[in-house]
Amino acid sequence: MTCPRWPATATDLVVPATEVTLPEYILRIPTGPFRGLNPVTKLVFAAACVIVAFGVRGWTGPAVVFVAVVVCGALSGSLRRMALFCLASLSLLISILVVNTFLYPGAHDTLAVVGPLTATWTGATAALQGTLRVVAFGLSAALFALTTAIDDLLVELERRGLGRRGAYVVGSALGAVPRTLARAREVADAQRARGMDTEGGPWRRVRGLVPLIGPVVFGALGEVEERAMALEARAFTAPGRRTVLRALPDSLGQRVARWALLVGSVAAVVASLALPGRLP
Repeated sequence: MTCPRWPATATDLVVPATEVTLPEYILRIPTGPFRGLNPVTKLVFAAACVIVAFGVRGWTGPAVVFVAVVVCGALSGSLRRMALFCLASLSLLISILVVNTFLYPGAHDTLAVVGPLTATWTGATAALQGTLRVVAFGLSAALFALTTAIDDLLVELERRGLGRRGAYVVGSALGAVPRTLARAREVADAQRARGMDTEGGPWRRVRGLVPLIGPVVFGALGEVEERAMALEARAFTAPGRRTVLRALPDSLGQRVARWALLVGSVAAVVASLALPGRLP
């Protein structure tokens, strides 16, 4: 004999609060030295490094930024991967060294003569300073990219008042290059699976790029339409602010450090411009 089934009431559908668990991606909190800092703190640190590296004259600014970034990279365990980022800009660094050393305008203190070109001490000094500035900038950007997840940054910016449109623009800009590289790898693997030779000498690699460009470009255009449809399905244009479920850790010390970094970097640039020749 079976018991009669009565219609379910509202109280029968209520789930006790103790049984509700949030997904893991919401509860995931970054930990570790420098990695555990608030994303806004790391963003301000990277911005301050850029300001000091390019704004402070002489060797002091880029040297201080270089040391600070290397120390933070060692603490976070991402120093090796940061070096790989710098290797990607090796051609730019070589061009800075060559052009400034041999073609620095108005320099007459000869260092060496190589055929029709003359290397000067002034040009070599400017070349080394420019190289150090670019390396310091590249390391600071690499440190921020390697220790900060894009979704964590967007959540924190939106929680601090950035609109959903602004968060979407920032997220799309930061994720454009990784998505394009991933799509290019997928297309290359698919082309190789069909028998196309995309490896070998330089000329063969150049010829292998032609059949990759079309699928990558059309795939990117198709992804734009898919993302637009997904945003509309999730009420992207609905009025009102979204409810942010994730709350990343922040502290009074980090808030003070952010203001100190911003004010200190701007003050260092102003002092460098107002007192030329005082810093090495």
